Amino acid sequence: MNETDRILVFIPAYRCAAQIARVLKQFNDPEIYRLFEEILVVDNVSPDSTAQAAIDCARAMGIGKISIVRNKKNYGLGGSHKSAFTYAIRNGFTHVMVLHGDDQGDVKDIVRVLKNGQHRQYDCCLGARFHQDSQVSGYSKIRTSGNLVYNSLFSLGTGRKIYDLGSGLNLYKTSSLESYYWLKFHDNLMFNYCMILAHVQRLEKILFFPISWREDDQISNVKLFSQARTTLGILWLYVKDRRRFLSHEFRELPIQTYDFETLASRL
Repeated sequence: MNETDRILVFIPAYRCAAQIARVLKQFNDPEIYRLFEEILVVDNVSPDSTAQAAIDCARAMGIGKISIVRNKKNYGLGGSHKSAFTYAIRNGFTHVMVLHGDDQGDVKDIVRVLKNGQHRQYDCCLGARFHQDSQVSGYSKIRTSGNLVYNSLFSLGTGRKIYDLGSGLNLYKTSSLESYYWLKFHDNLMFNYCMILAHVQRLEKILFFPISWREDDQISNVKLFSQARTTLGILWLYVKDRRRFLSHEFRELPIQTYDFETLASRL
């Protein structure tokens, strides 16, 4: 790390009232929170007390870097990414780090990447649950096998080794996001699948790094079988006409702006 890095931590949260405090407490160590300029919790209009739980925890921690915001409407996971990406671009952050608010990932896995400066050599650093050095617990054999099959299909379709289509621990160089190529991508969970294909199509430098990942008391928003066809459709669209992939409108209901309201700032 050096003083020119201004890294925004983006924590997307939906129905994470039971987990969000555990996620924020990962940043309690000064050796960790000093690496980041701001920690932004984006509540996607959760029906539970996710936002208040985040505010209460941030106040108790008192590190002066945690902000909690709420999307103007439920934009989906992809839409929350778009809110955070836009915020990062407009406010001069050099990188956006994504850590899901359901406490499946460990920030320490990416701290190693940051401390040795690897992040400056790549357009994106993507946590890979199925990397040979990763540790994953709580996943069923069916879910693991399904992910490995899709990783293989995307690797075949792109011509590059893909270790994960989208975990909840990633880092993006903001300068690589400034063209807003991602704006037309899906607003739901399919956003990450579009992103991985875009990274390849844009000839970006990608680092897949090993992570520790667990599934304990999380509320899953993934409908594996219903999304399988859509996932294959995205890959087929890329393989069929990759030159037009980045200009394709994936959203069913295009949104002009992905806005949020600030609930608490720099707690």
